[in-house]
Amino acid sequence: MRIERTKNASRNILFATILKLYQTLVPFLMRTAMVYLLGVEYLGLNSLFTSVLQVLNLAELGIGSAMVYSMYKPIAEDDTKTICALMNLYKIYYRVIGLVVAVMGLILLPFIPKLINGTVPADINVYILYLLNLGATVLSYWLFAYKNSILQAHQRTDVVSKVSLITETLKYICQIGTLAIFHNYYYYVIVLLVTQALNNVITAIFANKIYPLYKAKGKLSKENVRKINGRIKDLFTSKLGWVILNSADTIVISSFLGLTMLAIYQNYYYLITAVIGLVSAVFTSCTAGIGNSLVMESKEKNFSDFKVFTFIIVWIAGFCSSCFLCMFQPFMRIWMGKERLVEFPVVICFCIYFFLYEINQLFNLYKDAAGNWHTDRFRPMVTALVNLGINLLLVRYWGLYGIILSTVFSMLFVGMPWLLYNLFTSIFEKNYFRDYFKCILKYVLVALLANVVVFFICSFIELSDVLTIVIRAAICIVGFNCAFIILLHREKNFKKSIVLIDKMTKGKLKLKAMIEKS
Repeated sequence: MRIERTKNASRNILFATILKLYQTLVPFLMRTAMVYLLGVEYLGLNSLFTSVLQVLNLAELGIGSAMVYSMYKPIAEDDTKTICALMNLYKIYYRVIGLVVAVMGLILLPFIPKLINGTVPADINVYILYLLNLGATVLSYWLFAYKNSILQAHQRTDVVSKVSLITETLKYICQIGTLAIFHNYYYYVIVLLVTQALNNVITAIFANKIYPLYKAKGKLSKENVRKINGRIKDLFTSKLGWVILNSADTIVISSFLGLTMLAIYQNYYYLITAVIGLVSAVFTSCTAGIGNSLVMESKEKNFSDFKVFTFIIVWIAGFCSSCFLCMFQPFMRIWMGKERLVEFPVVICFCIYFFLYEINQLFNLYKDAAGNWHTDRFRPMVTALVNLGINLLLVRYWGLYGIILSTVFSMLFVGMPWLLYNLFTSIFEKNYFRDYFKCILKYVLVALLANVVVFFICSFIELSDVLTIVIRAAICIVGFNCAFIILLHREKNFKKSIVLIDKMTKGKLKLKAMIEKS
């Protein structure tokens, strides 16, 4: 079967971006409503259970990606029988996963109160609340979850995005209604359970309608099952570390610092992850193209492209960091009130975390594009365990500083060097590393200098919070970008990045012409 890759990719990027913006803006309003209608402790509970269930979802890690990958070849060969057998295997795996999550969740039930430091809202039974959240997770596996694989393998994730837009709109309307009318957090979670089930059912209906030939039936050969299980194993160990890294901070904060501090931390973290999500949409759209280049082009050409992408991501991450640095506090005063602010040094720690995370994303993009999962399978888990160990050590003495700095430390001194080593031993030549290190060090130092200059200028702007944000935003846009361009405009990678951006926008920005004139 011939898949219209360009058309599908464009459609997927469009709807994925719309969905991402939607999933950023509306939950922002929901967080605001929850704080003002119920209280900040409920927001902390919501964040805690989300992280606990992320850990329980370890059972799934790797299966979805491995199953979709396994469908590419039979789809290209119109091998309907194999596709149906893959769907049947996927269906069985997801039923088992749902059962494992349910059992693990019930085993964890008696320990849930120990994950909360301090008091819980008087009208809340944490056991009932936890069971409702657990039920929503288990239902997501048992109700036709395997149907998603057909749409993903055929590059029709736009269908998944459209269904999610509909069901999430319904969810948010019902949730805001229950908060405003009943002020009842249980109803809020029940809506989540119902809409999760509805999302799976509607997605399955569309999958059956678009691809009616594919039914979950038949069996694969033992050799094929063995190959699939091998891919799952490699992906599992990699994604295991990702889940621990992203969930550990939340659980440790709740256990040692309480729900209120967790909610305050999550307000800042929410905005950071929102920007990370938008940048990730660009990363995701580039993966297939980079993968093709790694196969078709020389190592010299791919290394040259890698340096260009590094220049671009340092530029983007540096600019976003300057915006966070200068506007986080006035924005938080407007959104949540001055009593829910963290100290400014914590904001600096958040900015460092964001900057490093984005650069690390680039390294992971090349790893994924090259399919280099087996070599990299232990790195994320070791990084996460180092982070967790330092978390538990420092949180008692430094509080939030210890939480964020432990993540920064583990990423900077364990995860990133290890990942770079893997890249320069399996994708690029080892002798390229010195050249690359000089480049990235120069770009990072320039971004740091630009941030210092911009923040120094913005520190003199202290008006009303709204005016402060507007003026500081203008200073960040003009100041950071001008400083970055002035200091690095002679770089070959600067010119190459402009040409690349011009090509991606089909010449609409006319940046290449501007560079040639200058």
